[in-house]
Amino acid sequence: MLQASMPTAYINAIGTAVPAHDVHDKFVQYAPQLLTDERLRKLFRRMADRCQIEHRYSFFAPDPDPAVLDSGGFFQRGSFPDTATRMKFYENHALDLAMESLDAAGIKAHAAEITHLIVTSCTGFYAPGLDLQLAHRLGLDPSVERTLIGFMGCYAAMNALKLARHIVRSEPRSKVAIVNLELCTLHLQETANIEEVLSFLIFADGCSASIVSAEPSGIELESFRTTVIPGSADQITWHIGRTGFDMRLAGTVPGTIGSGLPDAMPSILNGHAAEDVELWAVHPGGRSILDAVEGAVGDMRDQLADSRVVLRDYGNMSSATVMFVLKRMLDRFSGAGIGGNALGCAMAFGPGLTAESMLFRMAAA
Repeated sequence: MLQASMPTAYINAIGTAVPAHDVHDKFVQYAPQLLTDERLRKLFRRMADRCQIEHRYSFFAPDPDPAVLDSGGFFQRGSFPDTATRMKFYENHALDLAMESLDAAGIKAHAAEITHLIVTSCTGFYAPGLDLQLAHRLGLDPSVERTLIGFMGCYAAMNALKLARHIVRSEPRSKVAIVNLELCTLHLQETANIEEVLSFLIFADGCSASIVSAEPSGIELESFRTTVIPGSADQITWHIGRTGFDMRLAGTVPGTIGSGLPDAMPSILNGHAAEDVELWAVHPGGRSILDAVEGAVGDMRDQLADSRVVLRDYGNMSSATVMFVLKRMLDRFSGAGIGGNALGCAMAFGPGLTAESMLFRMAAA
């Protein structure tokens, strides 16, 4: 007896949102004041000149005084806020930004059919949490199945999509809403450690929302792969400290990605050749990370253009960022009325050092 084939899952829509304040220039000007070594200050400024970021957004309004970071006084020299204060700020602002991204994804047309809700975040936690608040605000059925994916960092969106695909393949009538929300600027630290001060250079706030179902439109989710690069667990760390979450991003990360990816590419591409991939949605964790991926994969021509534009316009928003890249691709294909079947590879990096990857295809417009 022949078994029925399992249904295919698709990202039908993606919406994105960022807070109102563009803080990139302010953060770059302020951060060197924290460094006591003039050589490190010069290094930071040199990295800022080369970072290829022009805009980043935050809930914190920049203060015109060069010696003051934000006009609300949240970050004050000598007394950066404790973790409880930061978590309260997250709780006060997360819901509205999440709703903005869901509205951009067209949630009103889908709300009555949503069966599952997945929320990813590594920058804030409280209970009853954002998942319950969203279910209430959206008027979802009380029986909606809610899942929180926490503290997985920049690659968490891949895990959310992976879970959504499993749900749709096992329950074909399901419709999954995903929210990836990060307030990275909430965790700036008063430190003279250059690896921690780099948070002022690349991280930003942002949120993405997506709808996943068996409806054959948008982006087809073909397969997923997890790759952990040996001997690199200490290169990206993220711990809950007394004054917020302590992030360490070692300068060796791009080199580790560059040296570890080539051996992993055959399994990531699942039998395809790199030249078969038309769309590369690589998480723009920084200019050097995109350069490392380009070096590891080979001649990608301008196929990282979407990732580089997102880096330029938004910086690194942790788990939300790769969805901003996928949205650019989806908008371009939908806007042009282009048919489907273009093969794509999405990839994001985080603690482990882990590369979470996904093969996808553009479905018919």
